[in-house]
Amino acid sequence: MPLPFRIRVAIPVHLYDCFDYTLSAEQYQQAEMGARVAVPFGARHCIGIIVEKLSADEPLDPRFELKAIHALLDQHSLLDANHLKLLHWAALYYHFPLGEVLPVAFPTLLRQGKPYDILAKIWVLTDPHVEVRFKNAHRQQEAYKILKLKPHGTPQHILNASGIENKTLEALAQKGIARAEYQHQEIKNEPVQLAQLPLKANADQSKAIQSILKAQDHFQAFLLDGITGSGKTEVYLQVMHEVLKKGKQVLVLVPEIGLTPQTIHRFQSRFHGHTVMLHSGLSDAQRLQAWQQAQTGHASIILGTRSAIFTPLPNLGLIILDEEHDLSFKQQEGFRYHTREVALYRAHVQRCPIILGSATPSIESYALVQQGKLTHLQLNQRAGHAVLPKMHVLDLKIAQKQHGLSQQLIEQIRQRLDKQQQVLIFLNRRGYAPVLLCEQCAWQANCPHCDAHFTLHTKPYQHLHCHHCGLIQRLPDHCPACHHDSLKPIGLGTVKIEETLQELFPDYPVLRVDRDSTSRVGSWQKIYDQIQENKPLILLGTQMLAKGHHFPYVSLVALLDIDAGLLSVDFRATERTAQLIIQVAGRAGRGEHKGDVLIQTLRPEHPLFQMLLEKDYRYFAQHTLKERQLAQFPPFRYSMLVRSQARNATENLEFLTKIAAQLRQLAGNHIEIWGPIPAPMERKAGRHQAHLFLQASDRVQLHMHVNTWWADVMQQQPRGFRVSLDVDPQEMS
Repeated sequence: MPLPFRIRVAIPVHLYDCFDYTLSAEQYQQAEMGARVAVPFGARHCIGIIVEKLSADEPLDPRFELKAIHALLDQHSLLDANHLKLLHWAALYYHFPLGEVLPVAFPTLLRQGKPYDILAKIWVLTDPHVEVRFKNAHRQQEAYKILKLKPHGTPQHILNASGIENKTLEALAQKGIARAEYQHQEIKNEPVQLAQLPLKANADQSKAIQSILKAQDHFQAFLLDGITGSGKTEVYLQVMHEVLKKGKQVLVLVPEIGLTPQTIHRFQSRFHGHTVMLHSGLSDAQRLQAWQQAQTGHASIILGTRSAIFTPLPNLGLIILDEEHDLSFKQQEGFRYHTREVALYRAHVQRCPIILGSATPSIESYALVQQGKLTHLQLNQRAGHAVLPKMHVLDLKIAQKQHGLSQQLIEQIRQRLDKQQQVLIFLNRRGYAPVLLCEQCAWQANCPHCDAHFTLHTKPYQHLHCHHCGLIQRLPDHCPACHHDSLKPIGLGTVKIEETLQELFPDYPVLRVDRDSTSRVGSWQKIYDQIQENKPLILLGTQMLAKGHHFPYVSLVALLDIDAGLLSVDFRATERTAQLIIQVAGRAGRGEHKGDVLIQTLRPEHPLFQMLLEKDYRYFAQHTLKERQLAQFPPFRYSMLVRSQARNATENLEFLTKIAAQLRQLAGNHIEIWGPIPAPMERKAGRHQAHLFLQASDRVQLHMHVNTWWADVMQQQPRGFRVSLDVDPQEMS
């Protein structure tokens, strides 16, 4: 009896196996690796990816009765051989099931089994020959002008990429000026042309550009180490132009969505060509349309956040990872990949250059430079006539203070505002106050589910909010312990500082930028547009302000309460703090005004401040590298972190002790095991957390032993436990 036609399918379930299915001879002929199939799995209906076509002579295990596929969803593969190789490598390197890795390369609608060929939303003017007058509706006027350029219609995702929001288009529809139509998406190749001439590069920029262009047709990795405001983006743009001229694609990765609008504006003002965005702020349909443009090779520039690294690109010619040090490039749950590592491997597979750009490169990147794996390119002068800001440390132990602000800082703010300049105040803590305390009995408002304090919020209403598990409670009228009416907020949050600044400087706008104030669509863009006007204001915010933004009118930057990063148990804490200080400081003095940076601290004598004030970040990085080498910490050893969560703390530690003993027996002296130990925050969202920290000097040995062991751990995992493996962890929490 002839053997049935079979394929091997990766299914999105947390199992480390792929599964065989039968199909008809016709389906087998049509099936390609990388195509989607609908298959039964137990009682479920799943969308899987074909990873192998089994040959007719492949033996069939008589113990198993194979099920037939429900349907073949794609006529052709959606992933080419290079892309499948990348995804297989990622699954192996991060010890994660292939069935859950492959779907990250697809947008949500394709994961759900929706057809590849969907209808695209096209916006058309109802009468392209009629001139329309708009009163104070500047956004609508802008949308109208774009629509008028293309009488046959403009796809919605193109309009969105140009900064036109959907509500603006709906407003035009309500007025009868435009209408939406649904059409089959027409994918056209648009040649890339310069929209404006490039700026004249200085000596450092020219050297960097020429070095990168020499590697156009092969793999080479570059670390573009440029001080803040040194024109890294201009280097990217000039290299991109040469790559795009050859008909190749460029993938640009940024750490956060907030950076994409201004970055895409820079690209669109420089190039006439097809640019698409890929990030979590898009609707499912918008994401699919952008993905299709990229996957077919018709999008020239692909701009995205972390997950865009897995987008299929047939003509990839360059990868740019901007702000490569940023922690946002590390996925912190589920499939815990690091975009930088995946990007380096992808550039190697697709034989193209990659640029890692930052003013504060990671210690790992400096180590790769030392090993000769990255080519170090430095930009040592600011673009134009701008100069680096001068840094000053204010000792809070002796300074006179008013609501957390030193008198010296208040006076400096006043002077800058009087000169019609802008001021940036950085405080990495949102809300009103981080602690609510009873002055009578010292009771504190703590989260019942976490080892953490509630944060007091006063906007949009008074409430207590746990920033770890998300629990919200009403503000008590009196102390629950002693019943006295003596509750007092302790510490500083952005809302509290906002109130103080509004009280001190009532004649000037105070713009608060944090997750709470920018949650509404378009809110950050409105704030950003206001900052770009040459008017005096105070900009107050959290880490969102530290990520590569260009604020030309900011002449004073102040950092409040930066000491927390100096007291952390994480060995990377000083590195993160140094990067944060330099990045925030870099927002000052980027225009015609000289910049100053004031750092408020209780520890002015800390070596970190001394190194940054007397030397620079590169000196700090080299010093840190030597310390890591002496301590034999990453990047000089390879590490993994096992996290376990359970309802019972004792059972959690017992389970980790058991699996640690198994690994010691398997690996002997090849792997150093620390723990089990409770996590820095032992209880979070009602679950107890504990860690095993694994280190080895040989990466191959570490991965080989862990690969065998981890499959067994997953089989032994008790019910109700959540166990995960983090390869090359970036945080110890």
